Amino acid sequence: MNQVYTKLQNCYECVRKQTDFVPKVAIVLGSGLGDYAEQIRVETEIPYAGIEGFPVSTVPGHAGKFIFGYLDEIPVVCMKGRVHYYEGYDVTDVVLPTRLMKLLGAKILFLTNAAGGVNTSFHAGDLMLIRDHISVFAPNPLIGANIDELGLRFPDMSHVYDKDLQQIIRETAKENDIYLQEGIYTQLTGPSFESPAEIRMLRTLGCDAVGMSTVVEAIAANHMGMRICGISCISNLAAGMTDQPLNHEEVQEAADMAAPRFKKLVTESVKRFV
Repeated sequence: MNQVYTKLQNCYECVRKQTDFVPKVAIVLGSGLGDYAEQIRVETEIPYAGIEGFPVSTVPGHAGKFIFGYLDEIPVVCMKGRVHYYEGYDVTDVVLPTRLMKLLGAKILFLTNAAGGVNTSFHAGDLMLIRDHISVFAPNPLIGANIDELGLRFPDMSHVYDKDLQQIIRETAKENDIYLQEGIYTQLTGPSFESPAEIRMLRTLGCDAVGMSTVVEAIAANHMGMRICGISCISNLAAGMTDQPLNHEEVQEAADMAAPRFKKLVTESVKRFV
């Protein structure tokens, strides 16, 4: 049997020994949503370290646990702290949590992240609806023998981000007076921030925001037939756009400032998904 699938099944069985909770919506909490569990009527929490073989986040500020509970009456599972490719994990480990949430029952994946603004009209603190993505240098998580139990060998990527979910997010933002940018998100490997030349390249390619996550997760979720949507918090303007050096503390600070709007948009949107 495929080793990647065997590991996934083992993680699934480990979680099922700890909870029989069945989520409908999976939410990946990026920077700025670290205390999002306050919005949830929590049923149970499972630390990643309590799942045998599960990759553990090493990024400061990422708690590293699954939170199972309810937003109103909607059953959700949240990833509080994601795993990144730059931490040294194989890309199949990076997307293992996404695949696991689907096996646990989630039909919808709501991806969030902190990102650098590449579009010159963006400002730190903006929220951006992800309409599509570009992957640069990050390996495709579907490379290798296809896991037929999960999806097709050659999945279509024409509409990764669900148009109906996008419209719900737009309407929710408007009704709650939350300014919402829209654009194309690009994932690079990290952990270094991009150079000014790389940012010019990305802008030429049509990129609006750049980060170190999300795209590989979206590819894996799309392969499994999940409905996907995503929002980026523009935590800083990318390299070369200002004279300010980039650092992780600045990213976290800007994400924290945007957190109240970010939380409200995610919560009110999810309530309308199901």
